Formats: sequence, structure tokens, C-alpha cells
Amino acid sequence: MIILFLTSGLLLGWSLGANDASNIFGTAVGSKMISFRKAAIIASVFVILGAVVQGSGATDTLGKLGSVNTIGGSFTVALAAAIAVYTMTKFSIPVSTTQAIVGSIIGWNLFTRNPTDGRTLSEIVTTWVTGPVLGAIFAILLYILIRHIKKHASIHLFRFESYVRTGLILVGAFGAYTLGANNIANVMGVFVPSFNLHELDLGIITLSSSQQLFLLGGLAIATGIITYSNRVMQVVGNNIVELSSESALVVVLSQALVLFIFSSSAFSSFIQDLGLPRIPMVPVSSTQVIIGGVIGIGLFKGARNINFRILGDIAKGWIATPVFAGILSFFSLFFVKNIFGIDVGQKLLPGSEPVLKEASGPDPDISRIMQYLIISLLIAGTFAMILFFAHERKRKRELQKSEEKFWKNLK
Repeated sequence: MIILFLTSGLLLGWSLGANDASNIFGTAVGSKMISFRKAAIIASVFVILGAVVQGSGATDTLGKLGSVNTIGGSFTVALAAAIAVYTMTKFSIPVSTTQAIVGSIIGWNLFTRNPTDGRTLSEIVTTWVTGPVLGAIFAILLYILIRHIKKHASIHLFRFESYVRTGLILVGAFGAYTLGANNIANVMGVFVPSFNLHELDLGIITLSSSQQLFLLGGLAIATGIITYSNRVMQVVGNNIVELSSESALVVVLSQALVLFIFSSSAFSSFIQDLGLPRIPMVPVSSTQVIIGGVIGIGLFKGARNINFRILGDIAKGWIATPVFAGILSFFSLFFVKNIFGIDVGQKLLPGSEPVLKEASGPDPDISRIMQYLIISLLIAGTFAMILFFAHERKRKRELQKSEEKFWKNLK
């Protein structure tokens, strides 16, 4: 039964992949520099790596916002956030999974009459403003730098386009990694305290309890990228402002840098050592950052290039998402508690800590089921990748033969 509760987190991961993760390669696909299929594969692999290797950074921050103290509450909170993101995605409006999960957690706080930590909320909400602003600033500076290099380096146009294409792949991979590291907390963060699993030894790597959850969440994100992100990629890449190849590279790199700033504890410590204010480790809206970068390029080129109507629709989605998720979470918790009789959380006494499953030892039955599930998914994913590359190789050979036949007949 407890495994069933994870489905809402997996649905939220799928929603993140369908929406937020499309930001990584949206500009590249929209500018026709990379095919959607290649972009989806690269993004999927590196999102999973980021989630597993460095996915615990922002989990504590969401825990401070609201300590969801039962598995039933975690399930309902994640489900409400997933439905909110899916609803916005259905209308092809880029929204933030971070905003959805924050609104949903606040809905849980209101339902259980637990206070919302104002300092944590202000840190998260601040990034909703600073994220796109930093994205725009980085985009403008990087765009000026690339134009300067292009003008003075005497690089042939075709070779320059080849460099840009390679750069889009490398920067996109880095952006996917930072997205997985930063945003996996939105997907599985509310479940971590409720699951205490045995370590899973895969030979080359040993996964902790939380890493097993992050791996499942990363696989769900990858599924969302492959199955549904193409529509949102086209919105981000084309409909807001027309992008050249170098503009696409700049926007993706800007997004990756901003996510890195709010994800790296080492960078935050370095900033503090310089006597500057601490950078909070919080989940950042990649959607807001990428659109900030796109707007920065548009403003530098001239505001006439920006489609303000679509930009206004996106802004409405940013406001509506946390409100809708919070209301949906509140009434869903009421429904789950009173109709199904499932405990969704209690009010915590001042100074008390929630009773979490971590206090007991790992559950061997649940650990065994999770391990079988993870191994099965890894095997299936490996076969899928092999079939994909085999199909791509066959398609390229057929295309090459077709071109050779065309030129032969032409002669």
C-alpha cells in the first residue's frame, strides 16, 4: 500500500519532465539546432544523474516550509501539485513545479493548522524574482561576449554553427544535471522522511534510501521529457521571441548558471568567505529563469521582437499555479481524510518534531519491492536506449543510401 502512495510523486515527476525540463533544450529545439529526440535523450540521462548524485540539496528547505508528517499527507500534497502542473501544461503554459509544490505544502499547513515558516517562504519566493532577473542579466552579458568572439575570431560561419551546436549539447547536459540536482526535491522531497529503505548495492554504486527515491523520481522526470515536453519546447523556443543559434546557447547557459548558483553549497560557502550574504539552497523555477533569459535577449535586440501576449499568459500561470495548487491541496486533504479515513497529518505542538518513519529500522518487505522495481526499470531503460541507438543508426544508413541514390540518378 505504501508503494502506491509514491504514484503521486511519480506523476509530479512526469509533470516536471513535461514542463520544467523542457526549458533545458526548448530554445535549442525551437531554433532547429538539435532534434527533439536527441535533446530528450540527453536531458533524460543527465537529469537522472543530477537527481541521484546531488539531489538532496533543496530537500531540507521544503521540509522547513512545512513538515508533512504522514505518508497520506505526502501523497495528497504531491498529487495536488502534479494536477496543478498538468493542468497548466495542458494549455501549453510553461509553469513552475516549485510554485506548485510550495502552494500545495502551504495548503497542507492550512488544513492541519500548522504555521508556514515565513523566512523559508520568503527565500523561495525571492528566487521567483531574482531567478529571471539573473537569467536576463547573464543572457545579455553572454550574448555580448559571443557576438564579440564571432566578430573578432575570424571563424567561418559553418564552423561557428558547428561550435554552437556542440555547445548547446554540452550546456544542455549541464543544465539537465543541475535541474535534477535542484528540482528533484519538488518531486520526492515530501516522501523522504516517510521511507526508510535498505541500501541498494548496484556494484558500481550504492544507493541510500533517499537516493533510491530520487532515482525513481528522475526516471519519472525522464518519462515526462520523452513523452510530452515537445509542445512546451516549441512555446519557449519560438513563440516568445525568435532565437538565433547563438541566442539559444546563451539562454540555456544562463539557465544552467542560475540553477548552479542556487544548488551548490560549495559556491555558497565561497561567497560567504568573501564576506557576501549567504545564497540560500532552494528549489529554483527553471521556467522563470529560462524565460528571463529569453526576455533578456529580446530586450537587447529590441522590445519589438517579444511576443507580450504569450508573455502575459505565462505571467498569469505563475500567479495562478501556487494559488490553484494550495486550494486543490486543502480540499484534497479534506476528501482523503474524511472519505477514505487516511491520516494526512497532525498539528505539531510548538517546539515538537514530527514522528517520522526514520525512527524505526528499514522495512525489509518495502526495501525488497523497491529494489526489484528499481532494477527492473534500469534494465528496461537500458534496453530502450539500445533499441533507440540501433534505430538511429539504421535511419542514418537509410538516409545516406537515399542521398547517394539521388545524386547517382541526378548524374
